[in-house]
Amino acid sequence: MKKLLAIGLLLLSVRISAQNIRIITHNISLVYHVNQEGRLVQQYFGPQLRPEYADTLVKNKQEAYITAGMESLLDPAIRVVHNDGNPSLELKYISHTSAPTAPDITATSITLQDPVYPVTVILHFEAYDKEDIIKAWTEIKHNEKKPILLTAYASSMLHINAEKYWLTQFHGDWAKEVNMQEQYLTAGMKILDSKLGTRANMYQSPMFLLSVDQPAQEENGMVLAGTLAWTGNFKFGFEVDERNALHINAGINPYASDYTLKPAEVFTTPAFIFTLSDKGKGQASRNFNRWALNYGILDGHGPRLTLLNNWEATGMDFNEQRLTGLFGGAKQLGVDLFLLDDGWFANKFPRNEDNAGLGDWEPNTAKLPHGLGYLVKEAEKQGVKFGIWLEPEMVNPKSELYTKHPDWILRLPNRAENYYRNQMVLDLTNPAVQDFVFGVVDKTMSENPGIAFIKWDCNRLLTNTYSPYLKEKQSHLFIEYTRSLYKVFERVRAKYPHLPIMLCSGGGGRTDYGALKYFTEFWPSDNTDGLERIYIQYGYSHFFPSNTMAAHVTNWGHQSLKFRTDVAMMGKLGYDIKVSDFNDKELQFSHDAVETYRRISNIVWYGNLYRLVSPYRENRAVFQYTSDDQKKTIVFNYLMNVGKNDVFTPVKLLGLDPQQQYRIREINLFPGTHSAFHQDKLYSGDFLMKEGIQLAPGGGRSLTSNILEITAE
Repeated sequence: MKKLLAIGLLLLSVRISAQNIRIITHNISLVYHVNQEGRLVQQYFGPQLRPEYADTLVKNKQEAYITAGMESLLDPAIRVVHNDGNPSLELKYISHTSAPTAPDITATSITLQDPVYPVTVILHFEAYDKEDIIKAWTEIKHNEKKPILLTAYASSMLHINAEKYWLTQFHGDWAKEVNMQEQYLTAGMKILDSKLGTRANMYQSPMFLLSVDQPAQEENGMVLAGTLAWTGNFKFGFEVDERNALHINAGINPYASDYTLKPAEVFTTPAFIFTLSDKGKGQASRNFNRWALNYGILDGHGPRLTLLNNWEATGMDFNEQRLTGLFGGAKQLGVDLFLLDDGWFANKFPRNEDNAGLGDWEPNTAKLPHGLGYLVKEAEKQGVKFGIWLEPEMVNPKSELYTKHPDWILRLPNRAENYYRNQMVLDLTNPAVQDFVFGVVDKTMSENPGIAFIKWDCNRLLTNTYSPYLKEKQSHLFIEYTRSLYKVFERVRAKYPHLPIMLCSGGGGRTDYGALKYFTEFWPSDNTDGLERIYIQYGYSHFFPSNTMAAHVTNWGHQSLKFRTDVAMMGKLGYDIKVSDFNDKELQFSHDAVETYRRISNIVWYGNLYRLVSPYRENRAVFQYTSDDQKKTIVFNYLMNVGKNDVFTPVKLLGLDPQQQYRIREINLFPGTHSAFHQDKLYSGDFLMKEGIQLAPGGGRSLTSNILEITAE
């Protein structure tokens, strides 16, 4: 009897295992079920339920990865046209595996197949337990005799049931990136997408927030945060059906991208990365920031270099003497590195303006007669490292490269050439061009081994494009360009695994976790106006930690040097300014600010972020970063354009230990000024969180700022 019972329990266990598949983190549960027809349905998606396995009791019936051509009328995750012209696909469950790949990570794969055609789809998931992050991507393959056509290929689908839905998107343009806009979703389809190819998120960033039942709140309410790890065209579809259920499709934008998949070839989608928070946007951000530091960016817990850039001081008008004269400014500031920006290369067509020289990556002998190596050594003599700007994917028609390799350029036959910023894009799908682009980086580094930093730029999007290399497969261009870009990044990182490289694209044209695993930071925007940067950095903070956001002090804007510096210190601090124009107090303040930044940067980079006051709600913004042990907090307080009717109430801090006593001290004061905050009192964490502190003493003045260091004693 016991033996029969054991066999029965084993069979029951196998059956449950085959029909209930749980992808879980510490606080999130995503459950799939195999229905009687053998199809995979999403059974539950939400917070972890107690007791364990309670999430398997839910009876939702929505197919997990909807196929085109069958009975569903929803926007499909996948559409296939078979050899015989049949435009349908049915996917039935075959098997699944689930196993830990690291102490914090569990990988799950679910294999689905069409019962008639030899097409296989594998849904992949990685669940990061402590970070409450799930990565989802898909593999598509087949064994038909001839290629099949893919016209839709989502990375993942999610289905949500609630009374109401609010979507927050991040959109903008050059110098006004990641503006946040929230809207109520009504019945039908809402699409967020990009068709720009290279600077894919110039207008619409590949990330979103979705809140249910109420608009997104900072520290309460259910919020889904999602982003696509893809440096190319993306698409998020949000479809509210006739029963008020929401269906989310996330993946590569199939626009102009029908893909011919050969037999045995595997089409792998990029990862859709998401988290679910029942504690509002704030917890969702902390989940993403923690995951990014551990897994999403290169050397997330490694050092970051403060720097001085020459662009605002010189533009392209410089020579050796002028540049070496700027090295002293970097030394006076106390930064780690001097970065030489655009304009240092090309001889036959000198790079004196943006209409010439791109593609000809040899130092300009008129400007730099002794080459880059001389500048590297001169910088080292003055106690700073040296970095360089590159834009290796691009070419100017006025260049030797354009003349020698017209077949390397993306451009339409029988049409006039189209220029954006006076340049064109190289055909990176061509392996010879990949070799060239890698060679630009490798030659620059190998001939000048002291270079300690690269700024990798990309200032043109894909328009009027045709690939001479792809020939009849032009619909593969958008996908293959991005894949080829990653191949180059892989080669660069194989040879230079820890070289700090900033990902720049005319500002925030490339900010995604597909590229960021190869980079240490990104350039959020060319807009460095301190006031406007508050909004930009606020937006990015929902998905990216502070040490990834390069933030420079420049002369943009009409705020004080202190205000602009305080804003930049909330990211990865740098300068792009003519230091010789500083007076004694400004130089002393800036030097001290760099030292202060080094002292507090670990908390700003790795601490828990609380956005206490949104600039979208008041004429001020307050950000708090708190160490994991709750011993130290840094508060950034910015008063913007204060109106005569503005009333600023005390700000309640978050994430402190209610039992601890904390002392408040204002730091980063300008020489000769005094703090308006009481620095001789102790406050309990309970008091600071329930009563708060007044951060606008005397009513507050426009365009002023404070940085407070709050320490447990």
